[in-house]
Amino acid sequence: MSHGADSLKSIFFALGANSSIAVAKFAAAMYTGSGAMMAEAIHSVADAGNQLLLLLGIKQAKKPPSANYPLGHGKEIYFWSFVVALILFSMGGLFSIYEGIHKLQDPHELNAPYVAIAVLLFSIVAEGLSLWGCVREVNTERRGRSLRQWFRETRQGALLVVFGEDTAALLGLSFALVAVFLSMLAGNPAYDAAGSIGIGLLLVVIAIFIGFEVKALLVGQGVEPETRAKMISFLEERDEIDQVYNLLTLQLGSDVMVAVKAKMTAMDSPRSLIQAINRNESAMQQVFPQILWLFFEPDVDD
Repeated sequence: MSHGADSLKSIFFALGANSSIAVAKFAAAMYTGSGAMMAEAIHSVADAGNQLLLLLGIKQAKKPPSANYPLGHGKEIYFWSFVVALILFSMGGLFSIYEGIHKLQDPHELNAPYVAIAVLLFSIVAEGLSLWGCVREVNTERRGRSLRQWFRETRQGALLVVFGEDTAALLGLSFALVAVFLSMLAGNPAYDAAGSIGIGLLLVVIAIFIGFEVKALLVGQGVEPETRAKMISFLEERDEIDQVYNLLTLQLGSDVMVAVKAKMTAMDSPRSLIQAINRNESAMQQVFPQILWLFFEPDVDD
């Protein structure tokens, strides 16, 4: 189940888009005095920093197993994904709400709102391209499932975070564009401040959803239900296996640990039993290359 290349592609898409967008937004926010634009600029900086953290997590997750970490470092990507969710919540969401409240208390007319609108339109196009690239990878991974089902079942922490960030960014940009446009038409900066608060609330909600999903991976989820069912079916079809009593899995980043308890068919010697187990382990790892660790326990009863 290693889709590391897919996650990397999505992360680099998002990093390039957010870096260019952040520069444009900061320049426009300083020039126009727009609170919604400043909130969006901070959001883009946070997103770019988050992508760097995800790249760090993917690199750390590839470190080989050691005496202190016998199962490897695969779950490091979940830790950094959780950190990203916290940053999105605090630096992105809470700061945007603070900025909006500050603008409500101390309102200022927007300078050159057309500049802000032009930058937001550019940002929407750039962020849309980033989300399009991410959705392509998500569609490959979700295999006909709905987006909601994929979001709940996926074990790809980095791809999950990038998808959430890109979705939040595109919705936030739409909020900011409407807020700036209404402020310009009505001549009332309160709309701009309200847009900043709306962006902040949006980021907080999405960060909470991402955080809960990644928390489950950190605690120790098994493989996706569909993959587990396929593993059981594979074992049940093997001639050497009479009955599968239990199959436990643990997702370790892009790698998987599997423990099988099964009743074997009658063997003429212990050596034959061991050879049969070895054949099944080898065959299973060929069909499911994501399995890094495989433990097989033969038994006569459940």
